[in-house]
Amino acid sequence: SGADTAATASTSPAAASREATARQPASAEAAHAVANLDPASSPQRRVVRIAHFGDEKASAEARHVANWALHSGDNGGRAVVVVDKKDARVFVFDPEGQLLGATPALLGSMVGDHTVPGVGDKPISQVRPEERTTPAGRFIAEPGLNASGEDVVWVDYEAAVSMHRVRPTVKSERRLERLASSTPEDNRISYGCINLPRTFYEKVLSPSVRTRHGAVIYVLPETQAPQQVFGSYDVPNADILALFANPSR
Repeated sequence: SGADTAATASTSPAAASREATARQPASAEAAHAVANLDPASSPQRRVVRIAHFGDEKASAEARHVANWALHSGDNGGRAVVVVDKKDARVFVFDPEGQLLGATPALLGSMVGDHTVPGVGDKPISQVRPEERTTPAGRFIAEPGLNASGEDVVWVDYEAAVSMHRVRPTVKSERRLERLASSTPEDNRISYGCINLPRTFYEKVLSPSVRTRHGAVIYVLPETQAPQQVFGSYDVPNADILALFANPSR
């Protein structure tokens, strides 16, 4: 997936001034946002981090949470993983906001944002259909192993919810076909775990989690607003900040 790079303060006050004049922000608030990117406007160089989706399509809620996590620093300098349950998509950003990749995903078959107490202690054969939810919330990614010795990324260890490679072991479930379909409507099939294409898990997610920075996983809710779950806010003039911020690489 295409992606822009991370947002930092401009290195040249003159260049920042020329860009600001040429683009002519439409409001005083927008002009203030642009000015904050100019090192001459503050005694200290200010780093502005925004999620750069590039040409990748993403919902307004995914953009809202990714921008807020980076702008507010809620990610704590870690990589940012956004799981959009409504669209059945996963986005991974480095700590500076550069999109590392995006992919469809398979999710819990039951719509819901909460984990049923004790479900993580049950054998999978005893998990009832109504208990197969993918919980919403903010989680610190934890690399580890499942009961079969397969490496996974734990989202909620106590609830036995992880991100892992898709396992097409039950032919009738058509998990690979569901991942490849053009709609999210058929992506609800798991017991709660987040299934990813093998290549994406191994080349994008796993390396991001296993770096020294680690990662924060934001699983978006589907029965309430993101603000209710994360206490998030809309980043003012996020589109303008993305335009004027210099890439770091």
